[in-house]
Parts: sequence; C-alpha cells; structure tokens
Amino acid sequence: MSAKPVRWVMTGTGKPLVPAEFELAIPAADEVVVEIAGCGVCHTDLGYYYDGVRTKHALPLALGHEISGRVIEAGADALWYIDKAVIVPAVIPCGKCDACRRGKATICPNQKMPGNDIHGGFATHITVPAHGLCVVDERRLAAVGIELADLSVIADAVTTPYQAVVQAGVKKGDLVIVNGVGGVGGYAAQIAAALGGVVIALDVNEDKLAAIAGPGIALTLNARQMTPRDIKATIQEFAKRHNLPQTEWIIFECSGTRAGQETAFSLINHGATLAVVGFTMDKVEIRLSNLMAFHARAIGNWGCPPDMYPAALELVMDGRVKVGQFVEKHPLKEINQVFEAAHAGALKRRAVLVPEQ
Repeated sequence: MSAKPVRWVMTGTGKPLVPAEFELAIPAADEVVVEIAGCGVCHTDLGYYYDGVRTKHALPLALGHEISGRVIEAGADALWYIDKAVIVPAVIPCGKCDACRRGKATICPNQKMPGNDIHGGFATHITVPAHGLCVVDERRLAAVGIELADLSVIADAVTTPYQAVVQAGVKKGDLVIVNGVGGVGGYAAQIAAALGGVVIALDVNEDKLAAIAGPGIALTLNARQMTPRDIKATIQEFAKRHNLPQTEWIIFECSGTRAGQETAFSLINHGATLAVVGFTMDKVEIRLSNLMAFHARAIGNWGCPPDMYPAALELVMDGRVKVGQFVEKHPLKEINQVFEAAHAGALKRRAVLVPEQ
C-alpha cells in the first residue's frame, strides 16, 4: 500500500469535510479491513451533516454507511474473507446478545453503524466486524452490467426497503403504495413489484416518477398536484377499475418528510399496513385513532438484519431490481460538492463516492 489510508471527516455541522490520513490498525480476531470500492450518500448522512442529528461517535467522524469493497486483511477468526468482494451491513449487530439470539438483530443494543458508531465509508479503507459481511460473486457482475462500487447502495437503499417489504408481508396481488420513490423508495417499489405486489408510486418530483415508471409499476401519481383526499380517491377508483383490493393496502412511507408522512397516514384503509421507512426530525399531525377504527397497523423499519442481505443481493444479481441506472459515481475528493448537490435536490440519481486507490 503506497499511500496512507485517508478518510474525509466531519468536524462540525455544515463545516467542510476534510481529508485526514490515518494508520490502519491490525484487525482483531473477528475483524476485517476493507479496501472501499464505493460508498453511497444517504439522506441520513445529510441529516448528520446539515441538520445536527447527533452521531454516537464524537467528531471528527467519517460519515457513510453504504459500503462495498474488498477485504485485504483479516483477523484470525475471519481469514476466509481475505480477497473477497463484500457489502458491509449498514447496521452491524453483535450476533451474540439476547436480542440477536432471538432473531431481533435490528434492536441489538451493541450494534455498530459505520458513520455513526464508528468511522464510516467516506474513506479509502475501513475496519469492521466480520459478522454479517455479504459476499459478492464477482463473476456475475459483468453479466448484470454493474460494478462493485454500484453495489454499495445495497447496504441501505436496497436492504432497508427489502426488510420493510418482507416485514409487511407483500405477496402476489397486494395493492402496494410507495410514497417517495427517489432513493430508498425507488428500490421499495421495485422490490414490492418483484415479490408480486401491484405498485402505485407517489412523489412530488416528476423526474423521479418518470425514472421509476415501467414494468412492475401500475400507476404513478404526482402528490404535489393532488390533495391527500384526491390521491386516495384516485387509488380507490384505479383499484376498482382493475379488480384490485379495496382494503388491506400496504403503504410504504419513504419520503422522510412531514408532508409525506401525513399523506401516507391518510391513505390507511381497513386492514391496511403502514410501513415507515423514511426518517425526518419534523413532528407530524395525525389522528392515531384511525389505526383503531380501520383495524390497521403501523410498523417501523430500522436497517436490515445481515442474514437478509444475500436474498436482497440476489434480486439485483438476477436483474429483478435495477441498481446501475439509479446511481451515479463521483470521486471521493468531490465529497463536499456532492453533499451540497444532494442537499439541494440537484442529483437525479443516488451518488456513490469512489476513492482513488
């Protein structure tokens, strides 16, 4: 390794991210060192950087939790990972506590999130626990027409909605509404369609609706041009006309905005499921009694257990969920410009930052 590893660190809210060289420590027995191929820029990163959402690790801190790369060093208990292409889970559970043993890895009290609990992926290298790493069959990448860096977004933008769709129980013939189809929501729509749902996409951005439109998406609606009442009436009429379910809709709120969450809640009907996937610090005004009156349910979704990553990856590798056309790669050294563009809503695709190796 000729040059020293570098990470781009946040030193304060809104302050320019700066490069900092660091020494790679020898990995512990259950750790690996990953040479990073790409790291996706997520709405959560922008929340830390612009909105003052607190990180658990003190600043300075390298953000970034959507990471793919290659294992170059490993501890004694993880040697088989050396030279493997991998996706690093966005949330890494310990695998040993009571919650993990009971299959509740997403609420593991010892979980580590790169870019929050530990230094993240806006760097050339990262040291992480080996537990939960998702190995990528590189021989299949060329056939799918994507690069290892593109797969970084699987670590959150794909796997988080994958868990949400599985948790909500989407099956063939279900009427599925995805509110907010940029980023995570775009993948939620694709995954729900891949699992048999009849998907209706909502967004306030016509470009994002146009990008997701196509096979598997039954209807797109611009929520900026309609009231929530009109949206619900339009979906009811569409469902009736196409002999789709009039009850038990499955609604995914992926916009991460106050208006989006209020709109999504307004779409609840008898037996509905509301899955909250997007995050906002804003408070919303809703009538919780609707859950009682409609015998509906609302469920949260934090990350995705690592044991579900291979199934989500397979949806991408067999072409049922498209990744390449929804990402755009930028040099890591342009991180400040990319953050600014992402925050301003100027990017049409999810940015993936690629280090110069």
